[in-house]
Amino acid sequence: MIRLPAKVRIVEVGPRDGLQNEKAEVPTALKLALIERLADAGLSAIEATAFVSPKWIPQMADHTEVLERIRRKPGVSYPVLTPNLKGFEAARAAGATEVAIFGAASEAFSKKNIKVRGYVSCVIGCPYEGDVKPQKVAEVVAALYDMGCYEVSLGDTIGVGTPRKIQAMIEACVARVPADKLAGHYHDTYGQALANIYASMELGVATFDASVAGLGGCPYAKGASGNVATEDVVYMLHGLGIETGVDLDKVVETGIWISSILKREPGSKAGRAIAAKKATAA
Repeated sequence: MIRLPAKVRIVEVGPRDGLQNEKAEVPTALKLALIERLADAGLSAIEATAFVSPKWIPQMADHTEVLERIRRKPGVSYPVLTPNLKGFEAARAAGATEVAIFGAASEAFSKKNIKVRGYVSCVIGCPYEGDVKPQKVAEVVAALYDMGCYEVSLGDTIGVGTPRKIQAMIEACVARVPADKLAGHYHDTYGQALANIYASMELGVATFDASVAGLGGCPYAKGASGNVATEDVVYMLHGLGIETGVDLDKVVETGIWISSILKREPGSKAGRAIAAKKATAA
């Protein structure tokens, strides 16, 4: 009998992965309020911002201010994305204690006193090259792990994965890296993200990235939706009796709140259903 993990760690990526694709400017104060609400909901890892060029990603132009103004909650980590050494140094100067990098080697690994998390994009399919072979993913994952990443997040960036494809990719990775050093980052373009999370748990993966209200998307793949909604993930995990440390009601409230401000429908089915049920009962 396959045993699912007793506890799952959720890395909330809404403030970075979710907001970076918004067309209208998102004020710094709103980003900070979102981060605080997510921390109050029990999320222990919240990707706060990205130290990237404002020319390419204008929404993250206030990265230094966001990181410096966060009211840090004890027990919560606030990692930031740093795609190159310049971004890494700027993040460090702003007080970052954890950074996330994409699949490339850099001098950042020679630094001390900072946690490094690796990201591998397009682990199942690429908008330019099509299908991606599991062994290719495993090679990049192993390289990042060997260079010192404490964890490597496997990104189905365009959301084309299905449970069997996800398991084939993970099986290739765990042949070279322990399962507890891997995380799943699954976009929900074809509605497969929750099934892919379950399939990943069957192979021992117990950390997953998620975005409140399903915010986000991939600008390089037409029709690609955002990361799987945090509300949907928490609802499923709690239904399985798996501990998350997250207050589902508070996450739902946060998803409804940010969606209304951004003038969009919440991307979480569980969130919409729970909110509707509460409204009916009121």
